[in-house]
Amino acid sequence: MVFLSSPSLDQLNAISKNTMVDHLGIEFTAAGEDYLEATMPVDHRTKQPMGLLHGGANVTLAETMGSLAASLTIDTSKQACVGLEINANHVRAVKGGSVKGIVKPVHIGKSTQIWEIKIYNESEQLCCISRITMAILEKK
Repeated sequence: MVFLSSPSLDQLNAISKNTMVDHLGIEFTAAGEDYLEATMPVDHRTKQPMGLLHGGANVTLAETMGSLAASLTIDTSKQACVGLEINANHVRAVKGGSVKGIVKPVHIGKSTQIWEIKIYNESEQLCCISRITMAILEKK
């Protein structure tokens, strides 16, 4: 298992209360030995003016998932993780319903981590693939 402990979905979702994550309706739905899963509605909060899922909403889902996954691999009393870089390739438009993201580690090092997030529509078609690089910092 890559996480220091098995996170409960209640704990994962409680962290996001009263934040942008909560406002956008992002909800963690599954956690495994090396992955987290979350959903996000495609509605008035996450669409752009043309009626499609906003690319920034995809990136928000990806960054939320990658950052939280990284934080579960460190001792947060001694370390913190911060995003260094994120990218996203939007490969399929989504007009409604919801999307599901799955985050998995690519590299978990002492000072950096890389996480890949794949986002799927309700038909299980890939609509976005993202990668985030996290810096692991020692708390002072």
